Amino acid sequence: MSYNLYLFVLLMAATCCSLSMTYLSWKRRNLPIAISYGLGMLVSSFYSFGYAFEIISTTLEHIRFWLHIEYVGIVFGPVLWFIMVLQYTGHEAWVRTRTVVLLLVVAVLTLAIQYTNEWHHLFYKSMTINHSEGFPLVTLNKGPLYSVHVIFSYLLFVIGMGLMIQMFRAAAPHMKKQIALMIVGSWGPFGFTLVYLSGVFYMPIDLSPFGFVFSGVFYLWGIYQFNLLRLAPLALQKVFESMQDAVIVFDLENSLISYNRSAARVIGGLNNKSIGCSASQVFSRHPLLMDKMLQEPSSASKVQLSDPEDDRFYNVQLTFVSNNNNRPVGKMLLLTDVTDTVRVEEKLLENARQLSELNTFKDRMFSVVAHDIRDPIAVLVNLMELLEEELQSGGEDHEEIVNEMAQQVQNTFALVEGLLDWFRSQTGGMISEPVVRDLAQIVQANLRMLLVRSGSKRIRMISEIRQDTFVYVDQAMLNLILRNLLSNAIKFTDYGGSVTLRAERMEHTMIISVSDTGEGMSAEQAESLLQDDYPVSLTGTAGERGIGLGLSLCREFVRLNGGELWFDSILAEGSTFYFSVPVLPQTTSVLSGSSMERGIRA
Repeated sequence: MSYNLYLFVLLMAATCCSLSMTYLSWKRRNLPIAISYGLGMLVSSFYSFGYAFEIISTTLEHIRFWLHIEYVGIVFGPVLWFIMVLQYTGHEAWVRTRTVVLLLVVAVLTLAIQYTNEWHHLFYKSMTINHSEGFPLVTLNKGPLYSVHVIFSYLLFVIGMGLMIQMFRAAAPHMKKQIALMIVGSWGPFGFTLVYLSGVFYMPIDLSPFGFVFSGVFYLWGIYQFNLLRLAPLALQKVFESMQDAVIVFDLENSLISYNRSAARVIGGLNNKSIGCSASQVFSRHPLLMDKMLQEPSSASKVQLSDPEDDRFYNVQLTFVSNNNNRPVGKMLLLTDVTDTVRVEEKLLENARQLSELNTFKDRMFSVVAHDIRDPIAVLVNLMELLEEELQSGGEDHEEIVNEMAQQVQNTFALVEGLLDWFRSQTGGMISEPVVRDLAQIVQANLRMLLVRSGSKRIRMISEIRQDTFVYVDQAMLNLILRNLLSNAIKFTDYGGSVTLRAERMEHTMIISVSDTGEGMSAEQAESLLQDDYPVSLTGTAGERGIGLGLSLCREFVRLNGGELWFDSILAEGSTFYFSVPVLPQTTSVLSGSSMERGIRA
């Protein structure tokens, strides 16, 4: 059997190889790159199939017929290969309908010119039979349009190879093998044809179809080793780069292999020079991530990355990267930004805390209303009944009953007023409007208001605060603070005792104290008063009752004015309550309250 028959068998094998590649591409036809690659393999089978029958043909007419079959692959092959390269290298934007149509029109015109060569001889000047190899071979004398066809085909090849080489240089290390297979496989048909056309080596037959066998081997290897047709590598790289989550890939020795654009934004100092660096170097400023790298892959954990410019929270997950045999070949660290979620959770928790406090306050208010408001109203009802009975009997002096009723009405009014003030402070209705005031004048005004209550228990009210002692406070709040502290002092001071007010300046703060000679508090009572926001009201030395909110109001109003409240107490010796209020530096000189108020009202 002459060797042209061996060549026939090899070319048919190349045809089968191309058709098998076409079948594999058809199975993955949902991918655009698989369509262009499959069509390229299909038209290449025309080339190898037609050339197989050309070398066993015996007449010029038969050879010319099979040459027409070959040219289906010769003219369409470079075009389809170029489209595939554009898709493979991520230049899908170039694959527009206008571009594809233009390339196909050139291929169709070339095929039409080749088919009509007998009319114009512009593609081949002449075709003759040569029997020098022991079997008929055609000798072609190329025309000018043949040279145009070759230049066009290799122009596409040069551009396509340039794109793949550029892609190879920019690709991550684990992607380079896949791209290298595509580059080497693409050289098959173009390389063999280039050697044949150049005439550097004497080749009696065109070995270009065997280049498809060469390419088929590399493409098959790439498909089964790297699954080339599943996803183009640059497309995968673009997806990798466009991910919002930060992805960082390490090998099993914790050396950096790859990262995406989001990771570079999250991890400061991460750049191309970091490739190959150890995890300890990459995460030198993020010890929490380094601790995560040293752990076994597990469920996600939340970490906070401290950044002076942007303090954010990330969900961190470490997983193994496995090969086709499910053997770990690396580690992947995935960081998902959950800052907005954390902020919402914090806000919900804060709202839940405030709601819980409001519920506690509401429950306390119900208790206060039920316990403290009921009693004075019940007394008023009893007094009214008693007054009615006395009036019916006639002639008696009712002055004592009327005075008692007036006192009860005043107490009830003060109780309701205190409750309203407290509600306003708890709902954000109280706003401090500080002005400069003479503390001595405000103290004297409040002492006069409490003169009846202190006189009934023969308690001496002493103010050691000098005139022209100025403070920068909200006057209404200061009045309430003083009234509550003085009322408590009177309430817990025995008959014949004393209450003393003092003021001491310390830099820009005035420390005001209210001291009494009352019964004082035990350590347990003082601890309860410090810890409980709503302390239980105690009974005074003359049986006075309260609502338990006076000290809470004082503490809140002192805070709104930028000060603090504290106290000292000794059982059976008395108590001293202190609170601080601001003093402006310019108030060291003697100024009237009204003129200063006009000058620096808040």
